[in-house]
Amino acid sequence: MSLLKGFDPEIYEAIRLETERLEYKLELIASENMVSETVLEAVGSVLTNKYAEGYPGRRYYGGCEYVDIAERLAIERAKELFGCDHVNVQPHSGSQANMAVYFSALKPGDTIMGMDLSHGGHLSHGSPVNFSGQFFNVVFYGVSKQDQRIDMDQVMDLAKKHRPAMIVVGASAYPRTIDFAPFREVADTVGAKIMVDIAHIAGLVVAGLHPNPVPVAEFVTTTTHKTLRGPRGGVIMCREEFAKAIDKMVFPGIQGGPLMHIIAAKAVSFKEALSPDFKAYQGQIVKNARELAGALTDRGYELVSGGTDTHLILVDLTEKGITGKEAEEALVKAGITVNKNTIPFETRSPFVTSGIRIGVPAVTTRGMKEAEMRLIADLIDRGIKVREDEQALSKIKGEVKELCLSFPFYGERLKTIHA
Repeated sequence: MSLLKGFDPEIYEAIRLETERLEYKLELIASENMVSETVLEAVGSVLTNKYAEGYPGRRYYGGCEYVDIAERLAIERAKELFGCDHVNVQPHSGSQANMAVYFSALKPGDTIMGMDLSHGGHLSHGSPVNFSGQFFNVVFYGVSKQDQRIDMDQVMDLAKKHRPAMIVVGASAYPRTIDFAPFREVADTVGAKIMVDIAHIAGLVVAGLHPNPVPVAEFVTTTTHKTLRGPRGGVIMCREEFAKAIDKMVFPGIQGGPLMHIIAAKAVSFKEALSPDFKAYQGQIVKNARELAGALTDRGYELVSGGTDTHLILVDLTEKGITGKEAEEALVKAGITVNKNTIPFETRSPFVTSGIRIGVPAVTTRGMKEAEMRLIADLIDRGIKVREDEQALSKIKGEVKELCLSFPFYGERLKTIHA
């Protein structure tokens, strides 16, 4: 780090400030986590130098014998984690993993079904502002008004009416367990394939705390940087019959050379995920999310679907008289990072929203447990209540820092930075 400080002090300072943000503030973005020093070491390795177009043993460049080791390890470890036939670890992101699946199995203009973004879906599941909504005819399903859980009757009715070629399952803001078997029944009824995007719940799946879609879906995609606690990137899993088409679509179809330093870091995170400690960590995530949800409910907050089964909580702020944007901005000033989020049957702009999304993977990584979740609920509640009082928000920010100092994570790294 000292070399960077001397050569490019502006970038050095940005990295220092981000390290301090992670260390001294509460990171409650549901799609973020904090990686280990071993993952960081792999990300910053000399493997970034290597062009490795193609796949292990089948590269278009010489000198790939050592990066082949890293990619093979990533593949084999992912197979062991998820119990799948074939794995491609080269996608740079979850969206590119989804793109590769679509383009390998569909033709432009084909009909797909995905979860409505405002009901908890993801941009790459058919949103009109995303490539998935521009290349394909999209039909959206959602949650019921009664219990705010996926409406499988609606899914079946829409599938029979529109006969999609693919049904996309998965979400970015859905706090409940997804039962994949009923989707298989719907898909078989209309002759559709299934792609399940487990980007948010992959860690829970690995730990056996959420159903595994691999046995019921033709394709499963994930990111590696959420509950899986790895570097930023994507992965595709599929049945053996689709392996050649998937690999060809990733390269040369939609990507060039793979990011070998990131693939090595994926392999490291997969090894971490194979350990007994990782399963215990995922169990604590679920406990923490439920504890935080209960504590927020006790303080009068309305939660979408009434609670959570996973790592995230979706809070409906309508009755509190505050928008998601206002809550996010106030909590940032209090040292608490959440994101504004639409809620089912949203009436506000996605730039304003009626809710916030809260996730516990990062604070659980730091070692926080149920007692800290109750404290965090209190800090969130107080921050929202005093949102127009800068002095009060600053006081809460100080309390947040004191809490974080009790659970250091990048403390040693900060010592090095400040040396």
